[in-house]
Amino acid sequence: MATGIDTSFALFDTAIGPCGIAWNGRGIAGVQLPEGSPHETRTGLRRRFPEAREAPPSAPVRRAIDGVVALLRGEPCELERVTLDMDGVPAFHRRVYEVARTIPPGTTLSYGEVATRMGAPGAARDVGQALGQNPFAIIVPCHRVLAASGKVGGFSARGGVRTKLRLISSERAGGHGALPLFGGATEDPPPSH
Repeated sequence: MATGIDTSFALFDTAIGPCGIAWNGRGIAGVQLPEGSPHETRTGLRRRFPEAREAPPSAPVRRAIDGVVALLRGEPCELERVTLDMDGVPAFHRRVYEVARTIPPGTTLSYGEVATRMGAPGAARDVGQALGQNPFAIIVPCHRVLAASGKVGGFSARGGVRTKLRLISSERAGGHGALPLFGGATEDPPPSH
């Protein structure tokens, strides 16, 4: 995603592996989930932000990193206040991401429930496609959105459904949610996320 302004990035360690974050003067431009090794995660960020330079994170970016690290450890955090650079993000996707950011840790909504909350009932498939292109993983908690049947659905990050389950499980293990973790969940991959 080219932003036209100076973009920086940094890698950081989490409970699920090395993640990356990119930012510019407008806010967080993207989050990169682990790609296996720090080198692969860095390569993923450079592919998305070819003009970006690696740099120490500013205080607001450091707070975002600390929030992601805490969430992935199952600890409370306040990622909904992180400023995102949505310049270049389609309007429909923005609305999906705004609704997804209201889903509390340890809880989930279906693609259809997200569509209904944004005033677009019947747009579940479009919601899934928008979440499949989420450039702000974890900060926009796309892992908290499931198929209507309660099945896990797909997940576009490395590890797919297993990563999605691990993210939700870490939130619930930290006492965020009281719902059981997908009793009979399968790995059916509806929409594209």
